Amino acid sequence: MSSVTPDQPRRPVADTRPPGRPRAGARVPAPRAGEPSRSRAPLPVAAGVAALWAALTGWLPVAVVLALAQLTEDAGSLPGALGAGLAGWLLGHGVPLGTEAGPLGLSPLALTGLVVWRLTRAGVHASRAVGARGGRSPRAALTVAAAVGIAYGLLGAVAALLVGLAGPQVSPVRAGLTALAFGVPAALLGAVRTTGVAVLLAERLPPPVVDGVRTGVVAALLLLGAGAGAAGLAVATGGGDAADMIGAYRTGVAGQAGITLVSLAYAPNAAVWSLSYLLGPGFAVGVDTAVRTSEVSLGALPAVPLLAGLPRGPVDGPGALLLAVPVLLAMAAGWLLARRLLRAATQRRAVPGWPVLLVPAALAGPVAGLLLGAAAAAARGPLGGGRLAEVGPVPWQVAGVSTAVVAVGALLGCAAGKLLARPAPSR
Repeated sequence: MSSVTPDQPRRPVADTRPPGRPRAGARVPAPRAGEPSRSRAPLPVAAGVAALWAALTGWLPVAVVLALAQLTEDAGSLPGALGAGLAGWLLGHGVPLGTEAGPLGLSPLALTGLVVWRLTRAGVHASRAVGARGGRSPRAALTVAAAVGIAYGLLGAVAALLVGLAGPQVSPVRAGLTALAFGVPAALLGAVRTTGVAVLLAERLPPPVVDGVRTGVVAALLLLGAGAGAAGLAVATGGGDAADMIGAYRTGVAGQAGITLVSLAYAPNAAVWSLSYLLGPGFAVGVDTAVRTSEVSLGALPAVPLLAGLPRGPVDGPGALLLAVPVLLAMAAGWLLARRLLRAATQRRAVPGWPVLLVPAALAGPVAGLLLGAAAAAARGPLGGGRLAEVGPVPWQVAGVSTAVVAVGALLGCAAGKLLARPAPSR
């Protein structure tokens, strides 16, 4: 038992805490407004690390795939694979490579999508690192995006210098500016979501604009899905020719796997080409060539497995029904818009008027046109000099036709959704 009685004063216990460390159970005062947090990283450091990680995670898969593609009995090396990976990484950004056969500028859109995703994550990580998460500050989001873009642009210029030492000719200035143009918008997408600016913009924009943008994005995704399905069906139909082309390279199992992965990297390009084919403008596989539903004129083609699914002639008979697919998908997007707005109105026990439904449907056309026109521009580029200097669809034609198709289809689908919907219950 303790020898200290209740009336006897207790001796003070010596404080053995390190200087500056709070006592257990004591409240730590919160930082004052405007006072920087000690856990926040400096913006240049956060942006540089995020951009470097985005570049590494985008380059490494390319290096592995190209290493497999070059793997033969007497060819291929680790330095060559690393250099080819850098060149392919730059090509994924749309930076043209100067080769002996001419400029190579057809970007593999699967790699481009990976680059955009990693840069978006870089914007997220940098925003968190500097303490801008949930702040709803447009200035903070723009600052983070600009910092990540500048760091990424410097990495692109350095990569071009390294590639140019013993490989294809690449302009460091163009590579840096292109990487900067990729980095800023993609990082901004991640920054506006992390900082809460996206929610702020959605609250301040008029509801018809928000609904129109959403419907346009849905319509563009549906059309791209139709293009991917048509391209996959065409390649599957010509699968024998594609297998013969891959086997003709005589690179062994690992090399054939690498060539297959390279072909898959261009699968999104084929989806965009196929969509342009369904819409009507078609695409080119060389100078003075055309692949449309009404005309197919081709010359000598390179031994690329992805080209094994090209049509042999114009569409006739039941195949003409493919032309109705884009309109039906646009009507489906308009139908979904009408269902969403009518469901929301039913919960409020209100009846939406025609302008509330038709204005967003009309706005969906230009939104989808811009997105699909940008996709067509990204899926276009040269595969060398001479005849292969023009490969892919014409962007403005895809944008114009898709705008009209989506606008008309969305209006029809939205109107049908309202006319066939059940009336809202009365109070």
